[in-house]
Amino acid sequence: MQDQYIPGACNIGKSEIERRKRAGWIGLIAAIILYALFVYYDVTRIWRLIIFIPATAAAIGFLQARMHFCAYFGMVGVFNFGSEVGKTDTVEQAEFRAADRRKAWQIIIYSVFIGAVTVVVVYYLPP
Repeated sequence: MQDQYIPGACNIGKSEIERRKRAGWIGLIAAIILYALFVYYDVTRIWRLIIFIPATAAAIGFLQARMHFCAYFGMVGVFNFGSEVGKTDTVEQAEFRAADRRKAWQIIIYSVFIGAVTVVVVYYLPP
């Protein structure tokens, strides 16, 4: 595991990674519970599209943890390797901030894709 800032590759340390993992699990559990409730109460299939939100949240949490990179931090040009969650340092160099934004967009696009695929799958699953 990286323990230092690497532009476009790593902008969070252990504490922030654990926070992203928790967010991923929360999103996944929410998506599963939501799906189960929709099936149990025989809700029309169109409502299953709402699962996109927790599925995408789960994907973004797990991807950020796996990549050791926070998309939000990458967009705003900060990083954190301290033990205090949310306390950040600023990325000073413009080319580093640009690399971080590219990585952040990559994570966002992957997460939206995963959320969309999940919705297609749960939409067509039998009731």
